[in-house]
Amino acid sequence: MVKRPNWDQYFLKLAMLASERATCPRMHCGCILVKNKNVIATGYNGSIPGDDHCEDVGCLVVDNHCVRTVHAEMNALVQAAKRGHAVDGAIAYITNMPCTTCAKALITAGIKRVVIFSEYHDTLATQFFAKVGVQIDKIEMPSKEITYDIKDYSSARL
Repeated sequence: MVKRPNWDQYFLKLAMLASERATCPRMHCGCILVKNKNVIATGYNGSIPGDDHCEDVGCLVVDNHCVRTVHAEMNALVQAAKRGHAVDGAIAYITNMPCTTCAKALITAGIKRVVIFSEYHDTLATQFFAKVGVQIDKIEMPSKEITYDIKDYSSARL
């Protein structure tokens, strides 16, 4: 019998899947915004619509950061806004600890909890989240494997 993932594992697996769409080779990151156990928006790090992708033309690095890409968290927040989905009180499932700028955006948007499985370097996110009471939960990275419980129904009478 296949073990069913808990909600945090499930949504982090979705964030992992979203990260596969990322177009910056420096880091693939995915973000899923969830409210009442429903996905309201997804995001991954990639170029603005209509611009070149890092994987095609290279990264545009300023102060050791690629500025060509929009981060996964920002993309998820923008997608929610474009579709009219309120994120106040939502949970952000993110593959990596947000950068300082994304942390401030998540806080300002009303995100109440952040779930991650990977740390991020050089960030004040942890301090900002703690100061305003945003809960951060770091859990073990969910399995990358997707297991299907496929039964042989070829002899069954339908």
